[in-house]
Amino acid sequence: MITNTRRAPRLQIPALIPVWDRMTDSVIGRLSNVSETGMLVIASEPLLEDALYQLQFPIPDGRGGEIDIDVGVHLLWRTPAHTPNHCWAGFRFLTLDRPHREQLARWIEGNLPAD
Repeated sequence: MITNTRRAPRLQIPALIPVWDRMTDSVIGRLSNVSETGMLVIASEPLLEDALYQLQFPIPDGRGGEIDIDVGVHLLWRTPAHTPNHCWAGFRFLTLDRPHREQLARWIEGNLPAD
């Protein structure tokens, strides 16, 4: 059994949620998992390790629509994926405004598997 020692629970993402680079207005990959403090992305674009990015991804708003979550992030690490020209990228959130943080927390909490 693997014990999760992270401070914030991570939600595994079963759907294809695109992650946008706000500076280039292009999709850099898709969300793999997310917490209130960071996220894992399967990236299809080259990323610079230890770089800062402004990213955006949509989540359900709880009313049948979506809300775009804007985050300032620090790329902590990246490693090649099994798919050619893709990599796994681990990001730490640096900026996330309060309404987006609260919406993200509700979405994560409402979708975590029961223990």
